[in-house]
Amino acid sequence: MFGRKEDDSAWKSRFPELATCVRCLEEKDVEEMDRLLWCESCRETARRRAGVWGWSAGGVLSVVLAIWIWTVIQPSDLIIPGWVATIVAALWIGSRVAKEIAYGVLRFTNRKAVEAVPPKGDE
Repeated sequence: MFGRKEDDSAWKSRFPELATCVRCLEEKDVEEMDRLLWCESCRETARRRAGVWGWSAGGVLSVVLAIWIWTVIQPSDLIIPGWVATIVAALWIGSRVAKEIAYGVLRFTNRKAVEAVPPKGDE
């Protein structure tokens, strides 16, 4: 059907030069698409959204950890900087993990593609 292009991955050779992004339904060059047929701008939008969700989840985790440390452990005044560092580390690690999980969920549920309306053709 389509010949394999030079220096190209196997999946890209099966598509014509233009492909439709399954997220925004715009026709773009196949070189701009990834293997799930998302264009660069849709991937960046999903990354930003996942980043917001990740930092929110990391913030909630660090607040819960801080409350738990303050009420259950009840640290002395001498080691407060160590506990603050623990909370900051929980914020950073929790946000990174939550961001990757949120990005994966956004990519594989692909809800926006289900709700998308195809662009109007030239009539």
